[in-house]
Amino acid sequence: MNPVNVGICGLGTVGKGTLDVLTRNNAEISARSGCDIVITHIGARGGADVAGIKVSTDIFAVAEDPDVHVLVELIGGTTVAKELVMKAIENGKHVITANKALIAEFGNEIFAAAAVKGVSVSFEAAVAGGIPIIKAIREGLAANKIEWLAGIINGTGNFILTEMREKGRDFGDVLTEAQQLGYAEADPTFDVEGIDAAHKLVILASLSFGIPLQFDKVFTEGITRISTEDVNYAEELGYRIKHLGVARKTEKGVELRVHPTLIPEKRLIANVNGVMNAILVKGDAVGPTLFYGAGAGAEPTASAVVADVIDVARTLSAEPKHRVPHLAFQPNQLSDTPILSMDDVETAYYLRISALDRPGVLSKVAQILSEAAISIEAIIQKEPPEDQDHVPLIILTSRVVERKLNTAITDIEALPSIFGQVTRIRVESLG
Repeated sequence: MNPVNVGICGLGTVGKGTLDVLTRNNAEISARSGCDIVITHIGARGGADVAGIKVSTDIFAVAEDPDVHVLVELIGGTTVAKELVMKAIENGKHVITANKALIAEFGNEIFAAAAVKGVSVSFEAAVAGGIPIIKAIREGLAANKIEWLAGIINGTGNFILTEMREKGRDFGDVLTEAQQLGYAEADPTFDVEGIDAAHKLVILASLSFGIPLQFDKVFTEGITRISTEDVNYAEELGYRIKHLGVARKTEKGVELRVHPTLIPEKRLIANVNGVMNAILVKGDAVGPTLFYGAGAGAEPTASAVVADVIDVARTLSAEPKHRVPHLAFQPNQLSDTPILSMDDVETAYYLRISALDRPGVLSKVAQILSEAAISIEAIIQKEPPEDQDHVPLIILTSRVVERKLNTAITDIEALPSIFGQVTRIRVESLG
């Protein structure tokens, strides 16, 4: 078989990692793919000195190069990257990307263009770095009806929550360290507000449930309001707080949500710490499966990128209809299952209430919850600090539709004996 020529656009952390892995493991990669995979062109705006490989400061020169069979997009963003990918597809090139935002927001359009040209778009590295979760859902679990999935899919947020729990540190303090260590950007919004996780979740949900990508419908809540108090109270109740992406298919529709979540400490996923990622997937035939590993980094991400290169090389001679569909289901079989509003989602809740230390206050709160048909599963009431007359009241509720809980919280906050807003964190058993 003739060599498969690869062009890489972007020579940052992941780009260099991809170059290193392809070079170092060339013999094994050739043996697995059945052909020689050769990097023939690199697009890097700042230039580069790579022996024996053509380098262009114009990344679009790679998309226009007639000798390149596969273009690897590693520049990030959703403007130039989209233009580059569409140009490569237009020129009949297969595309591999690690760009979750690009796929989550523009994947439907990109896949449609690729179908017209009969080329593949692969994106294993877009979700959970080196964990082969996309291949697992798209191929390994293809016999299953996926019922739900829940994942720690942002390492920065997991690092922050781990440090808060293990060392009692404040959110802001840990965030500063995460930035110094390179885990968080100077502007950490995408990580700590859940946007990065939402991009990944919508991809996983589409693969799992056979629905189009719908990033604009993901409910997203970050971790900036989580306090060391909440972390400690959760621990006292036998739970740990993780920033989860949750997707579940119900009779009413599909839940797509990213938010802090209390998980029973005995669950394996509750014990995933630091910058590591993990995704729990529940299939009707296989039951619960857990995928764990490095969610970022040069070589873990490069591992996924190169795996996609090998897959493309293996199927270059196959007709498009014989390739694995981009979103696991045949394009004409994607469903229009509705995405549920967060108001219609049912889950249990952790509530932290600052209440006046007086008799009868707890009974009034309990009455409001009872009238809303919300049961109290557990409660913690602490002694007030010496210089204050209000006390933290911690309640775990039964499962309830969020709309009902919102009404109950409004009524609780209106009580004259309640100070400030009620802190609410969702609870999932993941059983």
